[in-house]
Amino acid sequence: MRVKSARIHAHGGLDQIVVDEFDLREPGAGEVRVGVRAAALNHLDLFVLAGIPGIDMPLPHVLGADGAGVVEAVGPDVTNVAVGDEVILNPGLSCGTCPNCMAGEQSMCPRYEIFGEHLDGTFAQAIVVPSINCHPKPERLSWEQAGSFALATLTAWRMIATNAGVGPGQTVLIHGVGGGVSLVAMQIALAAGAEVFVTGHSEEKLKRAADLGATRCWDYRSANIAREVRSATDKVGVDIVVDNVGEATFADSIKACRKGGVIVTCGGTTGPKLPVDVRYLFWNHIRIMGSTMGNEVDFQRMLAAVSSGAIEPVVDSVFELEDTVKAFERLQAAEQFGKVAVRPS
Repeated sequence: MRVKSARIHAHGGLDQIVVDEFDLREPGAGEVRVGVRAAALNHLDLFVLAGIPGIDMPLPHVLGADGAGVVEAVGPDVTNVAVGDEVILNPGLSCGTCPNCMAGEQSMCPRYEIFGEHLDGTFAQAIVVPSINCHPKPERLSWEQAGSFALATLTAWRMIATNAGVGPGQTVLIHGVGGGVSLVAMQIALAAGAEVFVTGHSEEKLKRAADLGATRCWDYRSANIAREVRSATDKVGVDIVVDNVGEATFADSIKACRKGGVIVTCGGTTGPKLPVDVRYLFWNHIRIMGSTMGNEVDFQRMLAAVSSGAIEPVVDSVFELEDTVKAFERLQAAEQFGKVAVRPS
């Protein structure tokens, strides 16, 4: 069948994004076709657009990792979903047979892949995916919310709930509030009973974070973050730092972390080269933990938290498929608070 999509025929800038049609294959064994009602942008899409070193993806390539929609067709041997089911997509795919997969650590699979990065993505009227990647859409969510939260929320859950083990009475510093992962990490930490400090570069974003429960909010461009954190914690520092900003904030993250604390990261939007003073690390017993996506247990726990209302997907804005470039412009300008969504159909 012919479907309309937002895809790239070459890497580069926003001018490489085109909305055109292609022939979508029929679902094979264990696969389904999902009519996409809503999808969403992540910083990953900007990296894919520019070209990621070491990943040689076939072109043209459909963008988009997040998505939700309705099952339109099922291939042989599909038993977990049926035509007409409303589903959200787990963006990660693993081989299912390697030692890590057998141990339940799917996101550590050597052949781990993500929709929109290694495989065609969700910015299309329909997508063919393994049926095991389909999960029931929480009824309380709009399509835009349902199609926006999976990648960032799963990533944040793995980082702060599973890896960092956030709990009651802890203090958490989160950089870049307003971005998808940071905003969800704040909600997870607050729901766990932690006190949350945030940084950002927009007075409006910092105010909205305060309205959601952050107790201290600083502009990292003008404030001495490490000094502010030390002052707010009686010179102790925070238990957990969530830093996906990277080069612009990482030095402060190390200085703001208490003895025995942990810094968790899944990216670096301002650059990948981190300024690290190793003396702070060994003297203060600081752990730095990298994290990518999450396993199936993480996904189920994250989905339960969203379904119950403990986590509320925040949608910044919604664009039609034909206006995907405008959606990218908003993300690229870092103007958003929450997710930038796209409606393919």
